[in-house]
Amino acid sequence: MTPDQVFIKKKWVLRFLLLAAIVLFTVPPAMAANVSLTSPDGRGWRTDDNGWIYLHIEGPPYERGFQHGYLAAPEIAEIIDHFKYLTLENTGMEWDFFVNESPQLFLPYMDEEYTDEIKGIAAGAQARGVDVSWQEILTWNGYEELTGYWWPSVASSYSAAATQPDKEHCSAFIATGSYTKGKKIVMAHNSWDDFYTGQYFNVVLDIRPEQGHRILMQAAPGFIDSGTDFFVTDAGIMGTETTIGGFSPYKSNESPEFYRARKAIQYADTLDQWALLMKKQNNGGYANSWLLGDASTGEIMRFELGLAYSNITKTQDGYFIGYNEATDPRIRNLECSDPFHSDIRTPFGARQVRFTQLMNQYRGKIDTEIAKTILADHYDVYLKKENPGSRTIDGHYELDNWEYVTIPGHPAYQPKGAVDGKVTDSDLAKNLSFWARFGNSAGMPFYADEFLAEHIQYDYLRGYLKDRPTQPWTEFAADHGTVAVQPLDAPAPAAFATRTGLPVPVIIAAVIAVMAGTGITRNRRK
Repeated sequence: MTPDQVFIKKKWVLRFLLLAAIVLFTVPPAMAANVSLTSPDGRGWRTDDNGWIYLHIEGPPYERGFQHGYLAAPEIAEIIDHFKYLTLENTGMEWDFFVNESPQLFLPYMDEEYTDEIKGIAAGAQARGVDVSWQEILTWNGYEELTGYWWPSVASSYSAAATQPDKEHCSAFIATGSYTKGKKIVMAHNSWDDFYTGQYFNVVLDIRPEQGHRILMQAAPGFIDSGTDFFVTDAGIMGTETTIGGFSPYKSNESPEFYRARKAIQYADTLDQWALLMKKQNNGGYANSWLLGDASTGEIMRFELGLAYSNITKTQDGYFIGYNEATDPRIRNLECSDPFHSDIRTPFGARQVRFTQLMNQYRGKIDTEIAKTILADHYDVYLKKENPGSRTIDGHYELDNWEYVTIPGHPAYQPKGAVDGKVTDSDLAKNLSFWARFGNSAGMPFYADEFLAEHIQYDYLRGYLKDRPTQPWTEFAADHGTVAVQPLDAPAPAAFATRTGLPVPVIIAAVIAVMAGTGITRNRRK
């Protein structure tokens, strides 16, 4: 090969590499074979995987909110329609009553960043033809707090029949040091909820905000917060929680929990900062036992937050468990109605015992696979046998006749229980990644028509309960998805944003220039 031929060959190789680099760094990250939709600005995208909806959103508050609302518009429309019926059924008050109350309850105590994001969600859904207001999106974000905390505190002003909804949501643990394989932090959680609500918490939300930390968390369509609270951030903070059962104090002139939680997730650099942001203007809404970890140091923290009382415990060698009961006796005795402390006939006492047994059984071996096994556990410590029900870590109220204990608000065979499972460790968290399974942690299917045919007392939920077939565990990470598709019923914008920040016409011109230099675009004749 002559020197000229060598030069020409190298020139072609260099130009090919340049062309590949242009394509690599300018094609939007919304690129995957299972990507079903991108937002009109090309910066947000959606994939549907094994019962989960993955949403990537980014940018300033209103813009990322618009991406969210656009991508999840069908689900938002269904949620609003369903809860117009379910709110009246469960509280006696119309959906619009709470919609009218939510702005004055929440907006004075929220930063503009998050109200703009909420307004963007509504606008994005409206762009897909959904009849929804930003006030309704605000109400949906605060629904747990509105109906479970604020409404019970004021219901007596409207009716003599004030009610206190149950607050048993979730099983969880976090472990580190000698309890885990490789001394990594391992964190696991399953969400317990009424099925008509929990069925909507099937979103994995990847947020790249303009300010603060990037977030990967479980959420629901239209939520700015996790709600079920399972998240990792690029600060190395990993966290989850379980609700404190029987908790009732509430202050309506402070900041709502969904706002404080999102702000803490987005802006906290350390575990202590996270707790401080949650305590600032705490209104007592959605009181939780938070289980948090720092993936960089291996330290874990239990942060129990009531209204007047809170408690922080840290360790680098041990574990914390969540089973819907406060360990702090001040919160448990002074802020909760908890007559079932340590009673293994109940979901609280039984899971406390079973979690402790499993932490010791698997000491030194706990990793994400063992965590999946623990979340799927169906051993009933009261009956001393496998018996999926209200007392098991993977909870199944729909299978429980509650023959051994009566707890107000828990009728037999209630359509409620675990609707998912999520696990991660400190290595995965550093890469903004976790494993998730939708349906429930053990993979037991739920079929609405079969359930309602057997339990006709719940027929008022017909059309509002979804099937949850068996699904596999699926790993999610930031930037999940890799093949571009056009937005639904919307052309690609002329100034489509790329990873370089350059508009598409500029990129096309660059590609043509490279191709011209190689002779690819020339009409050459022999």
